[in-house]
Amino acid sequence: MNEQAEVVSKSKVPAEVEQVKMLDGSVVGFAGKRKMVKEVIIDDGSVTVRFLFRNGEIRVFEVPPTLALEFIGHGASQKIGDETAGVKDIDDMVVAVDDIITRLNKGEWSAQRAAGDGFAGASIVIKAICEVTGKSVDAVKAFLQGKLDAAKEAGRKLTRAELYASFRNPTTKTGVVIERLERDKKSKQSEINADDMVAEMD
Repeated sequence: MNEQAEVVSKSKVPAEVEQVKMLDGSVVGFAGKRKMVKEVIIDDGSVTVRFLFRNGEIRVFEVPPTLALEFIGHGASQKIGDETAGVKDIDDMVVAVDDIITRLNKGEWSAQRAAGDGFAGASIVIKAICEVTGKSVDAVKAFLQGKLDAAKEAGRKLTRAELYASFRNPTTKTGVVIERLERDKKSKQSEINADDMVAEMD
C-alpha cells in the first residue's frame, strides 16, 4: 500500500445521511444510525419540542407555562453536568463546571469541542501555576483561556491538552511543582502504606 492510499484509508468517512419524508410532508436528514432528531422551537415566549423519528412519525410537546421553571432548571442541570462527561478527577470536574458556567454567563451556549479540549489534569496545572506565580485561580484561568482564544483568533490550532502539557515540562518551575502535587495526590489516594508492609517482612 502506498503512502497516499494509506492516508485515505485512515481518514474518517462522513456518516451517510438518509433523507426521510415525514408524515407532515417535510423531509428530515438522519445521519448514520440516528433514529430520532430533536428540535427546540422558541416563539414569542413559548417553547415547543419536536421529536422526529426515522420512520416518519412526529411527536410535539409544548412546554406548559406552569412547568417552565422546572424545565429551565432541568435543562441547566443537564447542560452544565454534561461538561463533566469523561472527566474522572473531581477537581478537574470542578474546573469543567466553572468553565461552562463562565461561558453561559457570557451568553455562549455552544462551543465545538475537538480532541484534546477536555479538562483532564487541568486542576493540577492551575494549582501549580498559582503556586509559582502567586496569582489567584481566577487570574490563572483567565490567562489560560486568553491563550486559547488568541490562538483561535490567529488561526492556530492549540488544544487545552497541548497548553497544559507545556506547563508539565519537568525542567520548568511549574513542571517541578506539578510532579510534586501529583505525587502527593497519589500518596493520599492509597489506603495501603508500602513502608508498613516492607517493615512486616523484616
